[in-house]
Amino acid sequence: EVQLQASGGGLVQAGGSLRLSCAASGFFFDDYAIGWFRQAPGKEREGVSCISTDDSSTYYADSVKGRFTISRDDGKNTVFLRMKNLQPEDTATYYCAATGAEEPGTEAKGSQLSLGPCYYYGIDYWGKGTQVTVFS
Repeated sequence: EVQLQASGGGLVQAGGSLRLSCAASGFFFDDYAIGWFRQAPGKEREGVSCISTDDSSTYYADSVKGRFTISRDDGKNTVFLRMKNLQPEDTATYYCAATGAEEPGTEAKGSQLSLGPCYYYGIDYWGKGTQVTVFS
């Protein structure tokens, strides 16, 4: 059974930090790029970050560049999203996702749902979300 278990969300004051984890099982983790997407009430979904296979490339939404860092530990089948200087606009449910695609099609170009190989409509496996709430 394929599982992606996201954890690490919580309630944090603006300026604070959290580290999200995404633990995977049931598929060959090394062959998949892993991404984080988020959705806040009343807002559109957006891609947050993506890390390619073999840790060679990382991608970030402009809104989180310089504040979020994605990494993976293939030995533990886990991806981490380190988030610092959190702001109220980061409040959302965060989902991790796995894709075996190397590159999305042309329809993904320019989409806020696309970061590197992680394209929302090309995702193979989704995890349940973890809630991040940032208060000012």
